Amino acid sequence: MAEQPHAEGGASPKHETLMEKLADKLHVGGKGDSSSSSSDSDNDERPRPSAPPAAAAEVKPSFSDSAATAAAEAKSKVFRLFGREQPIHKALGGGKPADVFLWRNRNISAGVLGGATAIWILFECLGYHLLTFVCHGLIFSLGVLFLWSNASSFINKSPPRIPEVIIPEDLVVNIALSTRYEINRAFANLRHIALGRDIKKFLMVIAGLWLLSVLGSCCNFLTLVYIVFVVLHTVPVLYEKYEDQIDSYGEKGWVEVKKQYAVFDEKVLSKVPRGPAKDKKH
Repeated sequence: MAEQPHAEGGASPKHETLMEKLADKLHVGGKGDSSSSSSDSDNDERPRPSAPPAAAAEVKPSFSDSAATAAAEAKSKVFRLFGREQPIHKALGGGKPADVFLWRNRNISAGVLGGATAIWILFECLGYHLLTFVCHGLIFSLGVLFLWSNASSFINKSPPRIPEVIIPEDLVVNIALSTRYEINRAFANLRHIALGRDIKKFLMVIAGLWLLSVLGSCCNFLTLVYIVFVVLHTVPVLYEKYEDQIDSYGEKGWVEVKKQYAVFDEKVLSKVPRGPAKDKKH
């Protein structure tokens, strides 16, 4: 009987330890659940990677691109003098001659125009003749070079370096072929006009020849060439600067010319007999 309480006393601590272990396990499990729930919430809060765009999706043009395209189309439809569809630089042939006419390099353009003006003053105003000018220029140049070459040994200076000038054969052949092609095309156009198949072109050629005859009676050939040269150095650069304004006035004038030509065609040209039409090839 005396040992019974001792036994009961020994069983109680074991019971308490079992309860503590169960409580600890429950506590640890609760922590695991909370950590798992927190990890789930963190995973929910993280941004998920977006799905890659579809390969077949079409890229829509931006507003600036569409506006630029519309502006280019509208500009291409604007009236240009002589039906020009290219910039004025390309219309003049491009390259260095167009750069000179459009004053891309002011020093070169001013030098070319100044040299042409000096030649015109020399021949036209001072009455100098071309053959005399060429001979005097050669005499002066050869004299200076001859004296320099012989005096170089006495004055301890190097003799002049005279470059060897050789005209390439390809250049001469290309110039001859181009000239031949232009002459043949001019003859073909004159033949076409003389056959009476294009009255409009006939009137334009007659008006152009008449205008040249008037200019020829007012000035000589050299002055006419100089006037054309000055026009080529002034009109294109002014036209490039005020292109839109000039084209707008040109469009109005062209509309008026077409109206007057339609009236003239109805009253006069339609009554003029024309040449035989071209034979159709079977």
